[in-house]
Amino acid sequence: MVGTNNNHAAYRQRCSVLRRAELDLSAAQRSFRLGILATIDNEENFGLIRQSAGQAIVQRIPIPELRDGYILVRTVAIALNPTDHTSLDTAGAPGTLVGCDYAGVVVKVGKGVTRSFQPGDRIAGFAHGANDAYPEGGAFARYIVVKGDLQLHISDNVDFEAAASTGVAIGTSMYALHKSLSLPLPGSSSLANGEPLLVYGGSTSTGSIAVQLAAQLGYSVITTCSPKHFDLLRERGAKLLYDYRAPSVGESIRTATKNKLKLVFDTVSIESSAAICAQAFGSEGGIYCNLLDTVCSRDHVNSVSFLGYSITGEKYVYEGEKITAQPEDFTLGRQYMDIAEKLWAKGQLKMHPQRVGSKGLYRTLEGMQEMRDGKVSGEKLVDRIEDTPWPEANPSSD
Repeated sequence: MVGTNNNHAAYRQRCSVLRRAELDLSAAQRSFRLGILATIDNEENFGLIRQSAGQAIVQRIPIPELRDGYILVRTVAIALNPTDHTSLDTAGAPGTLVGCDYAGVVVKVGKGVTRSFQPGDRIAGFAHGANDAYPEGGAFARYIVVKGDLQLHISDNVDFEAAASTGVAIGTSMYALHKSLSLPLPGSSSLANGEPLLVYGGSTSTGSIAVQLAAQLGYSVITTCSPKHFDLLRERGAKLLYDYRAPSVGESIRTATKNKLKLVFDTVSIESSAAICAQAFGSEGGIYCNLLDTVCSRDHVNSVSFLGYSITGEKYVYEGEKITAQPEDFTLGRQYMDIAEKLWAKGQLKMHPQRVGSKGLYRTLEGMQEMRDGKVSGEKLVDRIEDTPWPEANPSSD
């Protein structure tokens, strides 16, 4: 069964053999036709594979074996998240498949999947990319395997490109609001009565989902973003919107919330965002939820952080540290995705705006650099797998 150390080593070895075969081709045979996909046999797989810190290449890889509890998917579209380049840029083993967000078609359902998926279903969700503990587990490839109970059926009126933008944002925002900030689950009869809640970074995909969910639960949502995104976030349900670059923005939020803000979800999670959130809290303090173990330096404020990967319920490696499995988070994650799928089908969960590329996984590499350079705002970078240019067939094999 895939998942043992021996099988992981075998996967990396097969990737290495395929990579050496590519390097043996002549320069002409390795050339790419941008925008034109060369003919690839349906049983051949390719993906974005980590080589070293900050470096990944598109190469042929084996089709991953199907594990119990997993689904084999033929990927149609993928989307970028900050975690894709941050996990790639840190220390880790070579040979891991990169990427988290995807949309595609079910090929085969493994034993133990409890939610209703069948071959041919259109699904979206997330995988755990660049994971040393399971190198085949990423999303940026033609064929991937994903944890079955954490995926979503795609509504008939949603295309693959839009659907690819949802997985990480839904899982992360629901975990933050429900487990970290102790909000009720969507659909609960116990609604807040306009209690203020700050989502710092509302124009991120995770922030946009969090704004929608919190607003549906009856909270008066405050958010920060660039002014050009105010209309989008207002339509998503935010009541008060602030330019995060404005002077004394934290103090302005504290004044507007009458010194009563107790709940904050910081989707940016850096020192400057934590400082603004610290200023925004009311005098009684509260809970500061973030994604990067950032501390909010304010009396009576409890800083909590988490990694969304934990909802797989499996052990993993993050920045060289071995993280133990959290089975209870998988139980929550399964519940979150079931709820989110129903909200999505009813049109009560809107997707983030997308910018779709034209070079497949090669644009994905360019997109990672755009994100490193801070050039992506208020949109998800999405790429279609079959737009990936590929080496011409060897003429001698005709």
